[in-house]
Amino acid sequence: MTTGQGAIDPGAPPSGTGCVECLDSGGWWLHLRRCALCGHIGCCDSSPSQHARGHAGSAGHPVARSFEPGEDWFWDYEAGQAVSGPPLAPPAARPDMQPSPGPRGRVPPDWRSHLHHDGVERPPAG
Repeated sequence: MTTGQGAIDPGAPPSGTGCVECLDSGGWWLHLRRCALCGHIGCCDSSPSQHARGHAGSAGHPVARSFEPGEDWFWDYEAGQAVSGPPLAPPAARPDMQPSPGPRGRVPPDWRSHLHHDGVERPPAG
């Protein structure tokens, strides 16, 4: 694992506590990812809309960090691999009381059938 040089700004705060695009569109997510450069919060590759990957491509910000409680791994979408990175500005994760999938009230009863199972972002082994 190498650090995504130039793709991480440790001082950039997260854009909020949920996927920006899902909140704007009435959608929902499984897990959240935080852009390591600008702090944009998007949904993971397993989520129906995969907004974190979309942000990485459209903004040219390839590195994201998990925004899930207890997770501190980084993923470089461009390289397709885990990378290392420094601690980011708080908060480090969505609030513990916020459900996953979320947000509360928008997740369909059959949510599992809407997930993408071929997403490639993964935490590093170990």
